[in-house]
Amino acid sequence: MHKLGVRQVIVDRVMARRGRYHIFDSFDPARTALLVIDMQDTFCAPGSPAEVAVSRSIVEPINRLARALRSRGAKVVWILHANMRHGEKSDWEMFFNHIVADDVRLRTIDSLLPGRQSVWSGLEQANDDLTVFKNRYSALIHGSSQLEPLMRNLGIDTLLIAGTKTNVCCEATARDAMMLDFRTVIVSDCCAALSDEEHRATLETFIQQFGDVMSTDEVLERMPAI
Repeated sequence: MHKLGVRQVIVDRVMARRGRYHIFDSFDPARTALLVIDMQDTFCAPGSPAEVAVSRSIVEPINRLARALRSRGAKVVWILHANMRHGEKSDWEMFFNHIVADDVRLRTIDSLLPGRQSVWSGLEQANDDLTVFKNRYSALIHGSSQLEPLMRNLGIDTLLIAGTKTNVCCEATARDAMMLDFRTVIVSDCCAALSDEEHRATLETFIQQFGDVMSTDEVLERMPAI
């Protein structure tokens, strides 16, 4: 897991602005979902084209949080990234033509083909868990996935964000969640980035402007056990 958390200077800034650090005092399990984002081979496997090595260290923290949430009646949703390919073209040309280096472009596209995506080994899934596929960083941007209507229809109003990368797909989804009026929390010990500094940058931005940042323990303290 990452060693750096929110700096005291940011804590002080938040306190001066709103008089409290955490936004949410409690969570209703029936209205809460844990979104576990991009914990799949492309990002977790050693030597993979978009490897985030720290992601392997958050497997047990995610399992612990997911088990506790299930026991309280909350939902667990696995968000997997997948992109279509037709020849050398994909359904996200801006990303694959400009963000990914030429020498790994096709390897990255191949690693993200829809039929090849599954939850990373070691993560514990349950029969009542849900799986959603997205094709952009944010699972909540228009056209990326069916996550928003699924959450609305299930009566979910609170989203807990876990997975990788903290500062890319986790942050993008979390920001859009807040914009769509979901109560949103980044779970700090269940997210992974390429560096401690990038991880902390997201936590500090999010707690100031978008939602809440909590550890697993802080989340569970606010959710009644059955």
